[in-house]
Amino acid sequence: MSTTAELLKGAAELFPDEVVTSAHVRHFELPAGAGRFALITLDNGFDHTKPTTFGPQSLANLNTAIDQVEAEAANGEIVGVGITGKPFIFAVGADLKGVELLKQHSDALAIGKGGHDVFKRLSGLAVPTFAYYNGAAMGGGVEVGLHCTYRTVSKALPAFSLPEVFLGLVPGWGGCTILPNLIGAEKAVQVIIENSLNQNRQLKGKQVFELGIADAIFEGADFLEQSLIWTASVLKGDVTVERPEIDRGEGWDQAVAKGRLVADSKVHGAAPAAYRALDIIEAAKDGDLQKGFDAEDQALADLIMGGELRAGIYAFNLVQKRAKRPAGAPDKSLARPVTKVGVVGAGLMASQLALLFLRRLEVPVVLTDIDQERVDKGVGYVHGEIDKLLGKGRINQDKANRLKGLVSGVLDKAAGFADADFIIEAVFEEMSVKQKVFAEVEAVAPAHAILATNTSSLSVSEMASKLQHPERVVGFHFFNPVAILPLLEIVRGEKTDDASLATAFGVAKKLKKTAVLTKDAPAFVVNRILTRFMGEIQNIIDEGTPVATAEKAVEPLGLPMSPLVLLELVGPAIGLHVSETLNRAFPERFTVSPNLKAVVEAGKRGFYVYSAENGFKPELDPEVAALLKQGDTVLTEEQARDRVLDAVAQEIGLMLEEGVVAEAQDIDLCLITGAGWPFHLGGITPYLDREGVSERVNGKRFLAQGVASVPA
Repeated sequence: MSTTAELLKGAAELFPDEVVTSAHVRHFELPAGAGRFALITLDNGFDHTKPTTFGPQSLANLNTAIDQVEAEAANGEIVGVGITGKPFIFAVGADLKGVELLKQHSDALAIGKGGHDVFKRLSGLAVPTFAYYNGAAMGGGVEVGLHCTYRTVSKALPAFSLPEVFLGLVPGWGGCTILPNLIGAEKAVQVIIENSLNQNRQLKGKQVFELGIADAIFEGADFLEQSLIWTASVLKGDVTVERPEIDRGEGWDQAVAKGRLVADSKVHGAAPAAYRALDIIEAAKDGDLQKGFDAEDQALADLIMGGELRAGIYAFNLVQKRAKRPAGAPDKSLARPVTKVGVVGAGLMASQLALLFLRRLEVPVVLTDIDQERVDKGVGYVHGEIDKLLGKGRINQDKANRLKGLVSGVLDKAAGFADADFIIEAVFEEMSVKQKVFAEVEAVAPAHAILATNTSSLSVSEMASKLQHPERVVGFHFFNPVAILPLLEIVRGEKTDDASLATAFGVAKKLKKTAVLTKDAPAFVVNRILTRFMGEIQNIIDEGTPVATAEKAVEPLGLPMSPLVLLELVGPAIGLHVSETLNRAFPERFTVSPNLKAVVEAGKRGFYVYSAENGFKPELDPEVAALLKQGDTVLTEEQARDRVLDAVAQEIGLMLEEGVVAEAQDIDLCLITGAGWPFHLGGITPYLDREGVSERVNGKRFLAQGVASVPA
């Protein structure tokens, strides 16, 4: 059998570029004469912008520190051991860059085993151990603390989570086994499954304490000092930590069953991680920790060597790294300052945009529309949303007053826009209407002002073609709901200059949006792919396949909602309009469904109705069913899925050939941040590669082997 040290040495050789975390041991006397104490501090030598992680060498360093304190504890030289992190960071888990490099199941198994072997030594020392969660703690950072006897948490802690299931892993260094045995299965399922699958929701310090993960909570300012005073009280017997009785009966089983329902609703069985985690939680009911650790090792190794984790890490890197350095964006030094924003239109989309610009830029924002009633309604919406923020305590009264004072509405564009630096239109999606608006705006706006359009599918170049200065027009396409979806497609028209584009990217950054540069091609990125995707499903239905079969066919993709529910959200009329736009551009691939047209003409809001008797599940609306005219070609789910995926693979291949975006990575970034495409798929291209669709349709993969997949 290899020793832990040998295991870690071998793993470290596979990962030469690890950012290594040190484990410094220092000693001091605890308050109130409680005795000599050893404190291990995890620190990678960088400030808080580079969080501490555990790669193989980092684990080896912690192992060496434990060798030292273990000997001291055995010799009666210390009364306890604590572990904490550098300022603002406790530790954020395994170093995923190392995981990406693994090619063998045995190497993956060594990573799981190595973490367990080191961490579980903390619970085996001859003295009590204490974890002091002073700052951000995730994954392995949370788990190292779970192996300790006691835990404290800072009130200022901003982010605490076990995000592994979100990425396609399981909490594999004790999380799945220890957490349910500490706080009960119900709360553990919430942290490990529900929070992860809800876009990796984070816990704050107070929630960590309330869930029972931490035994005490202290203010951030003197957190360590207070934790050590508390530690002294525990060691002297002045404070006794009470933990609730765990329900190991029906409550445990119900919690796991609920977790499976959550997983089904989020990933529809399409990604294994959540189910593997639930299996381990289910088995942990008997309290046999070592059996649980062995199951975690096996699950980790299997998942590391599966495609979903690689796709999950790829997606994570897209959102964390590529999103911050948009491909093709001009030099940011060319960007001009924006001190006032104009919004043409005061409908719901325009009002949402006004609110976003107001909150993020905190500059004057002026709305215009065709009559006073609409203008007042738009300004009223913004005021109402600010009042909601005030009511929730998200802003104070001064800030609310200031923001309200910055937003105004006028009918006269000349009065509103004469000193605006950035003017965005959100009017009816009709080329002639938008051209007219831009002509009016250009006549009154200053020469340097950017003219932005929120069009979802129309040509930005054509929109700018009749202007004196088409070089300052840029596409600035948001996704609904504006406050929630991060994507912003920035479209370069034929004449758009670098300064206008750089200003647009600068504004996007201040708006905290994920900006992706796209060529001025019909429907840009997300709407083009979704329209081809939806169009193929619509074709299959029109040709004769039952609606339920067509919908069920794409369930293995694990999308956040079914295609026809998405159509309802977008609005059938908008869906029809975009399909007509794309049909004009690419008639051989984009159809206009007569059935969708009939649904729109009948004024229906979608294909489904919802009733309380049926638990508000979607049911085909009998009135829509009566409208449908279908052929007699009935496909199986598998045939339907192949048709849809082939169409999407073909479209993405053509888009990359046309240079709509720089690389396949940008397509994935757009779908993840603009359409809620699942992280565990890595967007869409890794899935198409993994399923063999890319090669079947285009003769080649979208991504090189080893990018979002196991290296060859």
